[in-house]
Amino acid sequence: MTSRQRFLETMRCGKPDRVPCFEEGLREGVLERWHQEGLPPGAEIVQVFQYDRRERIPVDLGLRPSLEKWPASRRDLGELRRRLDPADPGRLPKDWAESVRAWRAREHVLELPIHSGFFLSMGVGDWRRFQEVIYQVADAPTLVREMMEIQGEFAARMAQSILNEVQVDLASFSEPVGGNEGPLLSPRLYEDLVLRSYRPVLEVLRKRNVETIVFLTYANARVLLPCVLRAGFNCLWACEVNVNAMDYGELRREFGKDLRLIGGIDLDTLLVSETAVRREIESKVIPLLAQGGYVPLADGRVRANVPFRLYACYRRLLEEVARVGRAV
Repeated sequence: MTSRQRFLETMRCGKPDRVPCFEEGLREGVLERWHQEGLPPGAEIVQVFQYDRRERIPVDLGLRPSLEKWPASRRDLGELRRRLDPADPGRLPKDWAESVRAWRAREHVLELPIHSGFFLSMGVGDWRRFQEVIYQVADAPTLVREMMEIQGEFAARMAQSILNEVQVDLASFSEPVGGNEGPLLSPRLYEDLVLRSYRPVLEVLRKRNVETIVFLTYANARVLLPCVLRAGFNCLWACEVNVNAMDYGELRREFGKDLRLIGGIDLDTLLVSETAVRREIESKVIPLLAQGGYVPLADGRVRANVPFRLYACYRRLLEEVARVGRAV
């Protein structure tokens, strides 16, 4: 199977030749350390371990140009709309036509990142803007709802334009909506202000037969998952969160195969020992692989404090269980 076929079959809870093995991504300083600990000089990790290629379409979903002052009333919304122009050619790479031709013949997984989530869509980049948004949620929820609806309509038109030219294997909504203690919006508010605005985008994705729609979260979003599933998402990818609160085994028991899963391996285990790494994979990964609809992966980009020998242990075990469903 190609990487693309392998991913699609896995997400369909079918019978792939093996599950995909994606790359986690490396933070700054990782390779410098690993070259001192056994990684051959000049070698990249893709030359050493088995990876299934996954490519993200580079889409600019931001305001062009950015706003100095965000809308404080409904009369300011026209300016927000003007800066979210889906016909702006600068939102797609300059070699778009060439990329589309290559993607149509691809064998790897292609991802469409189509929304930046609530806080980033509301312009939160510092504490001052965060405070403004929180006050608006409390005092002017109708304005917040309309701003999010503008973002949703824009994302839907972007998705429509892109999917007119190329079919993707997954679409992802990034959602840094809180922290390890939980989301900063209640399920009721999140459903009303955010998920409601996603409806046009989700409708486009469904009509264009995008099978895997990913809720990519950087928070303990467990209380949001019931309404997220009701909205039309069918896959969770939780990154750098409290792994006990977002335990994938418990989530699968609660939501079944309606919730596909990517990730879930505690990256901190790679700081402990080979025994701990093996225990993590045997206890979490193997049962989920037996059920299907799961791509095993560490729950975040690898940091520079991870020793190369433990990363190598993790990747070798991952390759084994991906191939035969158990550690050898």
